[in-house]
Amino acid sequence: MSPLALVSVSDKKNIIPFCRELVEKFNYKILSSGGTAKHLTEAKIPVIKVADFTNSQEILGGRVKTLHPKIHGGILAKRTSEEHKKDIETNNLELIDLVVVNLYPFKKTVEQGSKWEDAIENIDIGGPSMIRSAAKNHKDVSVLVDPSQYQEFLEEKNKGELNESFKVKLAFEAFQHTADYDTAISNWISKERDLKSSKYIESYPLIKTLRYGENPHQKAFWYGLSNFGWNSAEQLQGKELSYNNLLDLESALSTVLEFGYAEKDILTTKNYASVILKHNNPCGASISYSASQAFLNALECDSVSAFGGIVAFNSNVDNNTANNLKDIFLECVVAPSFDEEALEILKVKKNLRILKLSKNILPNKRQTTTKSIMGGLLVQDADNNEDKTESWVSVTKKNPNNQMNLDLNFAWKICKHVKSNAIVIAKDQKTIGIGAGQMNRVGAAKIALETSKELCSEAVLASDGFFPFADTVELANEYGIKAIIQPGGSLRDQESIDMCNKKGISMVFTQKRHFLH
Repeated sequence: MSPLALVSVSDKKNIIPFCRELVEKFNYKILSSGGTAKHLTEAKIPVIKVADFTNSQEILGGRVKTLHPKIHGGILAKRTSEEHKKDIETNNLELIDLVVVNLYPFKKTVEQGSKWEDAIENIDIGGPSMIRSAAKNHKDVSVLVDPSQYQEFLEEKNKGELNESFKVKLAFEAFQHTADYDTAISNWISKERDLKSSKYIESYPLIKTLRYGENPHQKAFWYGLSNFGWNSAEQLQGKELSYNNLLDLESALSTVLEFGYAEKDILTTKNYASVILKHNNPCGASISYSASQAFLNALECDSVSAFGGIVAFNSNVDNNTANNLKDIFLECVVAPSFDEEALEILKVKKNLRILKLSKNILPNKRQTTTKSIMGGLLVQDADNNEDKTESWVSVTKKNPNNQMNLDLNFAWKICKHVKSNAIVIAKDQKTIGIGAGQMNRVGAAKIALETSKELCSEAVLASDGFFPFADTVELANEYGIKAIIQPGGSLRDQESIDMCNKKGISMVFTQKRHFLH
């Protein structure tokens, strides 16, 4: 007796050659309905229509067609069960050996901004039911949910009887497919109707297996959306991206985009930004009148730490910038665009990873961030709301002048992306000292101030959290700092304010902190 395959696919890629081989080489009969049946019939592949097979016409505008005992009985029946054999005979069931189903394109529908009613109609019911039935009964039934599986199935069939491990693998992939589908629906409803879920549900396909994680002995995998975020970046040259590269690129890009995008060839405003990042911390940053100068300014802050770092730009990379970049060992460079001449210059550094991530393919700002902990996840709103300077308060007798205000704004934006406790020293809208990730704030200040030394004269200092004591202000004064920006909110704020007034330092409270753990 010929084996029976139920075929109902939304994605019709390669379905005709696959079904033709099923029929001509393996003597399958094809059971199908709707658009798939029409598609196969037009290709002159013999098809049994579901309505003829069940003796039941489609109803409710096609909502009910495969939800029938003859379909699910044929899929779910255990071939070796005596009880099931009796039911098969009593109900005149024909056994279905292969289920080839993929689902209505729900994700694509909602990504195109469909109306609620249209999205609801694109929720597949019969498809997931058939997939789950086949996956449950995988001992007797094979299930395929993606065109990429067709060739492997045919190759396994050519070897003879399908082995159990292959059928289990197909069942596993089938349940992943339906889980991903339900996740998309759940998250869409949550977003559309602003409903907070009692469960955190996300689904990301595997993009690639990475060479290793943070260290060579750690396995690592990159999961994500195929047309979203870093997977949409165009890698123009260089080695494969590593786990650490991706983490650093994320930090570098989020930092440089604090300054928006610089329009090409507009040289009248300091809007060209460059950030050099190492081990997830900025080690130099600047905004200037050109990308080339912004990079050189950033490099001056800490050229030692920049070795082997990541560089991000908010503007096109031209040949002048490329000439400066080629003189230092770097892991990655990311920018919205590159001149052809610049790419030719950078080709001498064959291992340098160059990524183009243009403005029009960047996703919207992240809504949440997650971190794994033992037995769970921590989820929070992303710290990406724009800081409004109108809420800043000058709390000292002396107010910062115009240049200091520019530097304070710049330093505050960079400080937000430095691991806490964080201190940033800036002058002329470039960093001259950074203290990151210290266990106390005055310790971070000592590192930043000692790095910049005599350059601190007339410079500004930014702190991501409040000063618990006046000691940081006192230390800053010793190096010549003339303005400070910090959140405020300490019970001993007045001590820091009094110290600033005593030393002639301006201080601004942002009334908002930016811890980054």
